[in-house]
Amino acid sequence: MKTYKSLTLIVMLIVSAMTLHAQQSFHDFTVKTLEGEEFALSQLKGKKVLVVNTASKCGLTGQYEQLEAIYKKYGGDDFVIVGFPANNFMKQEPGNAKEIREFCTLNYGVTFPMMAKISVKGDDMAPIYQWLTQKEKNGVEDSNVKWNFQKYLIDESGKLVKVVSPKTKPDSEEIINWIEG
Repeated sequence: MKTYKSLTLIVMLIVSAMTLHAQQSFHDFTVKTLEGEEFALSQLKGKKVLVVNTASKCGLTGQYEQLEAIYKKYGGDDFVIVGFPANNFMKQEPGNAKEIREFCTLNYGVTFPMMAKISVKGDDMAPIYQWLTQKEKNGVEDSNVKWNFQKYLIDESGKLVKVVSPKTKPDSEEIINWIEG
């Protein structure tokens, strides 16, 4: 009887440990929109998602134009872009939510979902970016956010597919092939 109880306890501990270490999905997170509303990423199940950290005063800020163009062409039931403004690189996103929305709308006509400004690196890194950058959490690969406009490609089931360099334009063959594939 004592052996049976010990074995049961061991099995329960193993199952608990496995449950704790089960991989999270992109869809398990809730973030805030630029307007401060809760946004459950589970709403994006079934869609490919391009996640990008953005900044208004960066040499790569012009990528907003390509992002909006591919969102207009492919956005809908199968694809979405989610922008996360961040001020981590040379303070190139100093604006508040209203200023960021105004900048994106007036200069680039951005209509894809923009989330609240977050940190994408360092001790105050947002949980969604911890997931995006840590293999232990995403099950795919470790990465560092190298600069503004780094892209993360997420599949329809919420799994990380690939990390794409900030310098790679959103309308690159690599990204378009992934969207269309």
